[in-house]
Amino acid sequence: MTSSDALPFPLDILYQDQHVVILNKPAGLPVHTGPAGGPCVEQYFPQLSRRKEGPWLAHRLDTETSGCLAIALRKQPLLTMQQAFATKTAQKTYWAVVAGGPTTDTGEIDLTLLKQSSRDKGWRMVASPKGDAARTSWRVLGREAGLCWLELTLHTGRTHQARVHCAAMGWPIIGDSLYGTQHPQGLHLLARSLVLPFTPPLSVTAPPRAGMTAALKACGWQSDD
Repeated sequence: MTSSDALPFPLDILYQDQHVVILNKPAGLPVHTGPAGGPCVEQYFPQLSRRKEGPWLAHRLDTETSGCLAIALRKQPLLTMQQAFATKTAQKTYWAVVAGGPTTDTGEIDLTLLKQSSRDKGWRMVASPKGDAARTSWRVLGREAGLCWLELTLHTGRTHQARVHCAAMGWPIIGDSLYGTQHPQGLHLLARSLVLPFTPPLSVTAPPRAGMTAALKACGWQSDD
């Protein structure tokens, strides 16, 4: 782990070699600078490489989602990772704590998603037959009264896919202010693991952030330590 006094978040590195870095992105940090400015993951790039070209984001995470985020330090691994995400040979697994939860222990959500905009509420993703195909598999890892801990596998990479799919099923992710209800500890969604099809394959796991641990422990999770 490295850090800089000039930047608002410490840089938590889960894996690094000369080709790729996997960050444990903190919740609340966007990957790109937004219209209002402010800190973002790209501001940390000078810490990762002094090369004239790069680094480059290989994929994205929502601002409020924490966990595994892949960054390429060279062009060829960037192309390899982009191809892996496009062909779904990169394996991404998420953990979510949801309100209520499914009645069975495994299942799949197949709902097409459409970006919908309005002047007063901005934009959001909605389930719509006019949208793009989106498929999410889920598995229950633990339960507690009113809560459920899910492992989610996203077979497509639509914006806000996990959040919209869970909300559409009637069990919104805890702390989802857009599709559910706010929570003092924020969105309970973690990009838990990432497997990239390098030779040999690269597998990285991110620990839950502090704000998620109380709900996870209530559902039966035991610390990785």
